[in-house]
Amino acid sequence: MILSDISVKRPVFATVINLLIITFGIVAFLMLPLREYPDIDPPIVSINTNYPGASAAIVETKITQVLEDRISGVEGVKSITSNSRVGRSNITIEFHLDRDIDAATNDVRDRISRALNNIPEQADPPEVFKANDDENVIVWFVLQSESMTTLELTDYANRYIVDRFAVVDGVARVRLGGGRTYAMKILLNRTAMAARNVTVQDIESTLRSENVELPAGRVESIDRDFSIRVQRSYLTPQDFSNMVVTRANDNSLVRLGDIAKVSIDALDDENMFRGNGKNMVGLGIIKQSKANTLEVVKSARKEMLSVQNSLPMGTTITNSYDSSVFIQGSIEEVYNTLVIAMIMVVCVIFLFLGNIRATIIPLTVPVALIGSMMTLSWFGFSINLLTLLALVLAIGLVVDDAIVVLENIYRRIENGQPPLIAAYEGGREVAFAVIATTLVLVAVFVPLVFLSGNVGRLFTEFAIAIAAAVVFSSLTALTLTPMLCSKMLKHKERSSSFGQFLDRKFSKIEASYAQALSKSIHQPILIISIIALSLVAVYLLFMQLPSEYTPKEDRGNLFIVMQSAEGASYENNVKNMQTIEDKLLAYKKRDELDRVIVRVPGFGGTGGVAIVGMPDWGERSFDTFEFIGKINKELDSITDVRAFAMMRRGIGGGGGDSPVAFVLQGNTYSELAKWRDIVIEAAQKNPNLTSINSDYKETYPQLMVKIDRDRAYDLGVPVGDIAETLETMLGQRRVTTFVERGEEYDVIIEGDEEQYRSPADIDNIYVRSPTSNELIPLSNLINITEEATSSRLNRYNRLRSVTITANLADGYALGDALDFLKNIADQQLPEEAQIDYKGQSLLLKESGSSILLVFVLALLITFLVLAAQFESFIHPFVILLTVPLALVGALPALS
Repeated sequence: MILSDISVKRPVFATVINLLIITFGIVAFLMLPLREYPDIDPPIVSINTNYPGASAAIVETKITQVLEDRISGVEGVKSITSNSRVGRSNITIEFHLDRDIDAATNDVRDRISRALNNIPEQADPPEVFKANDDENVIVWFVLQSESMTTLELTDYANRYIVDRFAVVDGVARVRLGGGRTYAMKILLNRTAMAARNVTVQDIESTLRSENVELPAGRVESIDRDFSIRVQRSYLTPQDFSNMVVTRANDNSLVRLGDIAKVSIDALDDENMFRGNGKNMVGLGIIKQSKANTLEVVKSARKEMLSVQNSLPMGTTITNSYDSSVFIQGSIEEVYNTLVIAMIMVVCVIFLFLGNIRATIIPLTVPVALIGSMMTLSWFGFSINLLTLLALVLAIGLVVDDAIVVLENIYRRIENGQPPLIAAYEGGREVAFAVIATTLVLVAVFVPLVFLSGNVGRLFTEFAIAIAAAVVFSSLTALTLTPMLCSKMLKHKERSSSFGQFLDRKFSKIEASYAQALSKSIHQPILIISIIALSLVAVYLLFMQLPSEYTPKEDRGNLFIVMQSAEGASYENNVKNMQTIEDKLLAYKKRDELDRVIVRVPGFGGTGGVAIVGMPDWGERSFDTFEFIGKINKELDSITDVRAFAMMRRGIGGGGGDSPVAFVLQGNTYSELAKWRDIVIEAAQKNPNLTSINSDYKETYPQLMVKIDRDRAYDLGVPVGDIAETLETMLGQRRVTTFVERGEEYDVIIEGDEEQYRSPADIDNIYVRSPTSNELIPLSNLINITEEATSSRLNRYNRLRSVTITANLADGYALGDALDFLKNIADQQLPEEAQIDYKGQSLLLKESGSSILLVFVLALLITFLVLAAQFESFIHPFVILLTVPLALVGALPALS
């Protein structure tokens, strides 16, 4: 083989080749981003449309369904998920992994622009934007103060702290959690407004026209030019209170302070964020997509210490949550495994060859591992647990090439050849075997690239990493190994009693193997029977193994989700969340928990959420799953809400998603509700399914306001004025802005909630008739009825849907849960009922359908590669018959 020949003849050449591999490999390693897992986030485009005042049913038919019909033909769509709720439509489009997100977004925008004429005029134009699932917070810092309120603390963070973290190298943006923003609140008094003949439209018009700051040209003189600016006159609550709205009947001035209460307050005061029982504001660091997580966290921690030194007296900033701890721990374990594997390889070689110099030869293995970094960089991959795992597994494969060359050269040296001749002829003799082994291994791992879905995306980096390491190992084995053998190996007999003992044992093993081989060759029926039984055993073992998307792991953090009754008030949610907080703080006082963070409202429309951090793994005697089981029993005692704990996951979405997501699809929501009840009733009989829930509940209290359009027309009242007045008095409207210490804040008008405690209070709101200029009470224009409905209507892949979610009991596999639910649907639901899956459930189904195909493809490619190498279709078949025997050894270990 010319490569091994040249390496022996020209040792500097062989050295330079490998030094170049190491140099470029190290450079690539330093440039590669560091992640916990490969980037498997799919391209997602979201469409948000506001339709103020419209019910969920109207939004679903007039907006959501119309837009879905338009975008359904966009190339590369994997799934379309939508939900319609009061006044708002949200559509999420997930594309296949190979779809360019920018091109997909442009295609969606183009389709949506054509549908603008088909949606109601009162609806806002749809907003189309890219949603990046990778924008997860990697570290949370929390601000606490004894001298500042949450409102003041939020303003301080926005002014002095957020920008400092935003410029840290690798930080994409900073998310503020639990903060409250300043706003000029104008609480309208309906009684005072009616007494002074003032309407909502009068106030809004006055605010927009009076509170202006505009350029007014310039004055030019001979020597100087002056720009002119009309300065704002309204900066404080007193300024706004003195604003003249209109004149009363007695010609007196009606000021805003006469009909409203003006104050600087929180824009949204229905927001609670507490840590370990104290109010706080969170600062979440979101890294850039290609940034190194560990380096970003390290830099952010350094900046946190700098910020701490400049905070006012009584204010502190501390670290609350750090995702890099788990990543760092996992990667350190992989590095430790790499070192242990290298040590074991060296020890095994020394035991077999008994030559200390021979143990230096396999140290060429790191060259192959480092060289694989170039391939990862070339494909745009990252350093993560799966690529590092690939390198751990590659050690056993990579060292094979070096050992084959080393052993053959050493055998020739033992037979009396000089090291230089032995290296030259020994390397040439086994070069074909090394190349053949490399091609077969690459043929085995590369088909993993063809796995579909997120599983394919995960194991693509794994497969490429291990294939690259194997290719570089063959290059190293045919260059550096023969060269080192020619320079360093010398024949040496074992002189120690232990070495001689090993030689005798190895001789006996060789003799026993030769005897067993001789007997088995003459018993073909027995061997064929063993292979056949192995195939049967593999099938039976495989069918009995539980299936799941990812194994359970104690990540040291968990979520407690609180789902309150539909329509529950903020005060009610806070009360129940404090009950949950008290239960958790009892564990915190016993040092069984490290931190307890609660938030109201929670994520995804839930009533509240608690984020629980456990002590480090070495500082506790129980795992997180034990605590989840214990706390779930305590949470069952809270009858007013439904609360449950779940583990935060590393792969397959955020921590709030349940692993079971079983979708029912049909024509009407009433029909879907009946099917939902059937499935849930049967599922509740399975003790392995916990926290069973659905996303469709007809329990949301709703007041239906029906406008008497004929009556409104007779009185000359525009319907839009009625809707706008209701929105302002019962909600809030942003009208203008004001400036406070260089920052601009919103001016909000809303009704005084103390005047609206019952549906009957709506009747006493007044609107003006432009025809008669008289105030008309809404009691003459509207009819109010109360009904129960669902707060949101969901669709999945353009069909009306209800999703049933559940968590799994310890030891129960996701695949078994999905099979159980599917059997219920097949046996108890009508034929027109359609089923589908979401989240982890969908990922499991996608991967399960392609794994068998990839396994067969790997066998086929391996067979063809071996056939080409041996110029025979029989020899590869004989070799592949060993696969069932290997699986018989692997599957029982899994079970």
